[in-house]
Amino acid sequence: MKMQTNVKEKNNIKEIVYEAAEKYSSKIAFVIKHQEKTKVDYENITYKRLLEDINKLGTSLYELGMKGKRIAVIGKNRYEWVVAHLANLLGSIVSIPLDKDLQYDELESSLIRSKADCIIFDEKLESMMSVIKSNNKTQLKEYICMSPIEGFKSVKELITRGEELLNKGEKDYIENKINDNEMNILLFTSGTTSKSKAVMLSQKNIASNIYAMQCVEDIRDTDTNIAFLPFHHIFGSTCIIVMLASGVRTVFPDGLRYIKQNLQEYKVTIFVGVPILVEAIYKTIMKEVEKQGKTKVIKTAVKVSNALRLFKIDIRRKLFKQIIDALGGELRFVISGGAPADPLISKGFNNLGIKTVQGYGLTETSPVIAAEDDYHMRSGSVGIAMNNDIIEIANKDENGIGEIRVKGPNVMLGYYEMPEETANVLKDGWFYTGDLGYIDKDGYLFITGRSKNMIVLKNGKKIFPEELETLVNRIELVEECMVFGMPDKNDKNDVKLSVKVVYNKEVAKEKYKDKNEDELYKIIWDEIKELNKTFPRYKHIQNMILSDEELIKTTTKKIKRQEEIKKIMK
Repeated sequence: MKMQTNVKEKNNIKEIVYEAAEKYSSKIAFVIKHQEKTKVDYENITYKRLLEDINKLGTSLYELGMKGKRIAVIGKNRYEWVVAHLANLLGSIVSIPLDKDLQYDELESSLIRSKADCIIFDEKLESMMSVIKSNNKTQLKEYICMSPIEGFKSVKELITRGEELLNKGEKDYIENKINDNEMNILLFTSGTTSKSKAVMLSQKNIASNIYAMQCVEDIRDTDTNIAFLPFHHIFGSTCIIVMLASGVRTVFPDGLRYIKQNLQEYKVTIFVGVPILVEAIYKTIMKEVEKQGKTKVIKTAVKVSNALRLFKIDIRRKLFKQIIDALGGELRFVISGGAPADPLISKGFNNLGIKTVQGYGLTETSPVIAAEDDYHMRSGSVGIAMNNDIIEIANKDENGIGEIRVKGPNVMLGYYEMPEETANVLKDGWFYTGDLGYIDKDGYLFITGRSKNMIVLKNGKKIFPEELETLVNRIELVEECMVFGMPDKNDKNDVKLSVKVVYNKEVAKEKYKDKNEDELYKIIWDEIKELNKTFPRYKHIQNMILSDEELIKTTTKKIKRQEEIKKIMK
C-alpha cells in the first residue's frame, strides 16, 4: 500500500485535536448555516475556536461532576454534536453516541444499559427527554440541550460558563491525561438481527484507524467535506475526526432532498457516504444525461478518455465538466462504506473523473479494516488490508471462501457486559467478523456476504443474497430488493430462492405511466428471468413479490432481513 509519508501516528484523540488546532489554527473547521425565512448567514468556526469550545464545554461538564462519568450524545449531525463528543473524549468521559431515530423504548433501554449519567440532546427530542426525565428509570442526572430552550441547560450557556472558569484558572479539564487503552466510547451496533450490542472502544482503537486512513487516502487540507454519515455511526464519528486531523473544512447537509443543492452551495470536494446515497447521486446525474439525450455521447466519450488514459493523458474533468458542474464543479473524491457497493457505480464515477473508492469495516474495528486507494483498486473488491491490520480467511470452503478475521490495534475491547458474545468473536487476538469472503493472490479482499444471511439449499449449495441483489438492483424499474429463501411447500427441508422487489415509482410514472402493477410485475419478472440465464441453475430466482413500500431498514440503511421475512410470511 502506498504510504503518505507526512502522517505521524497519534496515541489518542486529544493529541490529534491539539495538533490540528495548532497546525490549522486559523483555517475553517466547520461552517454553520443560520437560516431565518429567506435570510441565510454562514458562521465559520476555525480550528482554534473549535478547541476553545471543546475546552470550555469540558470544563463546565467537570464542574457538573461529570469527570469519570458517562455522557450520551443524541441528535442530527451538527457542530454542537461534534463539540460534545470531543469534549467527552478529551476529558476521559465515556461518550455514548445514540441514534436520533430510536423509538422511546429503545432510547430509554440504551440509556439504562449504558448507565449514562448525562445526555446532550437536539431540541427536536425535547418532548422525549421530558418523558424520560419524569419516568425516572435511567440514572441521568443532567439533561443538556444543543440549543438554548426553556427548562434545560444548553451547550451555549455551558461554553460561556466554562470560559469564566478557565479565566479564573480552573485547569483540571485541560490537564486531564488520557488513558489510551481504556473504554472511552460505547457504541451500539445497528443490530439488524438481534438485540443491539454495545461495543467498547478506546481512544487508541480510533486513533490507530485514523492514522491508517490518513496513510492511504488522498484527503487534503484544501478539501470541503459534507457530513452526511450519521455521527452516531462509527463510520461517521471516526470520519469527522479524520477530516479534522487532515485540516479539512466540514459543512452540514440540509437533508437528503437538498444534497445536490448543498454540493453546489459549498463547492464540496469530498463526499463520504453509504452506497445507497452514492448510488442515488450517480443515478440522478445519469437521469439528467438521459433526459438531454446524451447517453450515447457520454458512452463514446468514456471510451475515448479511457483509451487516452492508457497513454497517461487524463482529460476526464474537462471532458465531463458539465456533469461535474451539476455536482458543484469541485467534487473530486467519493468514499463509500457501510455496505457493499455496486462496482458499476464506482466505475461510473471514476470514468467521469470523480475518484471513488470503497472501504470495509465494522463498529467492532473502529471501523475500517480494508480499503481501496489510488494504487489499489480492483472491481468488486473492497481493497487491501489497512497498513496496521492483518486479515485472514478462516475455515475456507472448496472455493477459498470463509469467515473474514482481523487482528490489529483498531479491534474493540469487547461487548459491554456481554462476556459470552465477546468470547464468540474475539479468539486469540483475532476478531471474527461474521462476514464471508476471499482474498485473491494479490491480497485484494472480496466480500461475498454475511454468514447469517447465507442461504443453504438442501443439496448443500450456498447462495449469497447480496451478490444477486446487486444485479437485480440494476434493473431500471427496481428501487431496491431483498433475496431470501422461501420455505418450499413441497419439501420442508428445502427453500425456494425468492426476491422481494420494491419498484421505482418515478421510473414507473415516467416510462410506464399506462401500466398497472400486474403489468409492472411482468416487466420486472421477465428481466429477472433473463438474469437467471447468466447464473448456474441452483442460483435461479424462482419467485418474486412486488411492493411499492420501502423495505424495513436500520438507520444506516441496512435491510432488516429477519423482520422483512416475518412480514412476508404473515
